[in-house]
Amino acid sequence: MTQSQSVPSRPRHGQRMANQREQQAQLGQAAKRFVAALDVGTTTVRCHVLNQAAAVVGTAQREVTLLYPKPGRFEIDPEVLWSKVVAVVEEAVTNANLNMTDVTCMGISTQRCTFITWSKVTGTPFHNLITWQDIRAAQLVKSWDNSFAVKVLRGAARVVYWITRKRRFLAGSTLKLMNTQVTLRLLWVLQNVPGLKEAMRRDEVMFGTFDTYLIWRLSGGRSYCTDPSSAAATGLYDPFTMEWAGWARAIFRLPASIFPPVGESAGACLAVVAPEIWGATFPICSSVADQSAAMFGSCCFKEGDVKLTMGTGSFLNINTGKTPMGTTLGMYPLVGWKVGSELTYLAESASNDTGTIINWALSCDLIKEPGESSQLATSVPSSGGVYFVPAFSGLQAPINDALAAAGFLGISPSTQKAHLVRALLESVAFRGAQLVQLMHQEIPIPVKGIRIDGGVSRNDFIAQMLADLTGLRVERATTCDHSALGAAFLAGIAAGIWSGKEELLELRRVEREFVPHSDQHRVLAAEFEHWQCAVQRFLNWKKP
Repeated sequence: MTQSQSVPSRPRHGQRMANQREQQAQLGQAAKRFVAALDVGTTTVRCHVLNQAAAVVGTAQREVTLLYPKPGRFEIDPEVLWSKVVAVVEEAVTNANLNMTDVTCMGISTQRCTFITWSKVTGTPFHNLITWQDIRAAQLVKSWDNSFAVKVLRGAARVVYWITRKRRFLAGSTLKLMNTQVTLRLLWVLQNVPGLKEAMRRDEVMFGTFDTYLIWRLSGGRSYCTDPSSAAATGLYDPFTMEWAGWARAIFRLPASIFPPVGESAGACLAVVAPEIWGATFPICSSVADQSAAMFGSCCFKEGDVKLTMGTGSFLNINTGKTPMGTTLGMYPLVGWKVGSELTYLAESASNDTGTIINWALSCDLIKEPGESSQLATSVPSSGGVYFVPAFSGLQAPINDALAAAGFLGISPSTQKAHLVRALLESVAFRGAQLVQLMHQEIPIPVKGIRIDGGVSRNDFIAQMLADLTGLRVERATTCDHSALGAAFLAGIAAGIWSGKEELLELRRVEREFVPHSDQHRVLAAEFEHWQCAVQRFLNWKKP
């Protein structure tokens, strides 16, 4: 050994004991760090308080009060929702036997494409929150889709794609405006809400999806922003260029001044909670759209990972890595999350009616509680030739008919309640299988399985049928609240509570796997075909 080399000296016993005490103290402090995960969905507002082990130590939830002022309109009173947000967070922290001062940080997950406009001067909303289910602009969607301007845009994009072969222009060549996007509903309120257009001309209007409005309220009006995952779902933001789409602003004559700045999905401090709300202040370290949050909460970190959220609606997402993938039949590119230099894209397709079907069955006394539906469905060998079309809010990809109607087909004198309930559950699985089929057709990435979450994922009948129809292994985690979990994970990593994705994968727990049965696939394939014939009978039925 040369003189320049040395052997690290071992700490003496007293020093070792001091080091151990220091490590134990650090672990003790870390164990006392808590994330408040706020998830504002379409049907519920919930908050979970998580510790470093990702265990829920306190929870609370309230029902969202949906308003139906006219057929096809779905609204939420912003003040009523705000009061529920405040109450739910406070209650969850109390249920965790903590004080608000114990909260290290907050993560937020929100429903997408539910938007609002409010006054820069007074802070007063110009109208209620208009939810993503709302179809008041269906006629506008139809007329704009057939307009000269949009046809020219598609044609130009087709030519540029033929020259460049860039997917951005492939997406533009098949551009189809949708009710679920914000674009035409925003245009509708500008045309129909008194005083809004004049206020916009005076630059006195603030616009945002619910995450923007919520952060603005939580920060006491000090922070006005959104993240790319929420912005990309609106139809007004270009995920290929990562900025508000200039072509959309030009076509629909929307001033750039109303659009909030687009930041990151997570960071050490996106905003700070105003102390007057809960008597304490702490950073908001993540704000992300619900489906992106559910992907992160499902630990779908790798390209080709797939999750299907079955909540109010069904949302199928596949991780496409660093590449946004536009398709021609209805899978659209979204931003999964942007954290620092990491940018992850998703492709998504959706069915708006899933949990709404279960709620309707409850309201009609077809079932007494959600768990009963699976038992009733399995009490008969088949639906007895009865099919249900789940189209309370029209039918989305790959059919894309906002005017489709919901209903039963094939009812006979021998039809019993169990047959109707089974047909309802089968329709959820059929729509899920349709979305998976579309994904295989449109996204050239191998898929090994599906991770499911959301309240309806707890239905074993639907989960097994989905596995049998798709031929893919279906995996269900111990918790179904993956949107809240994803918001918590993103916030916790940003705040240093968890080291990174590897640690989160170790914390993940699978409750059950549903293995596909080849013999059932053959039987269900025929039923699936008959159901698709039934769907055709219900298209273009509603009056726009």
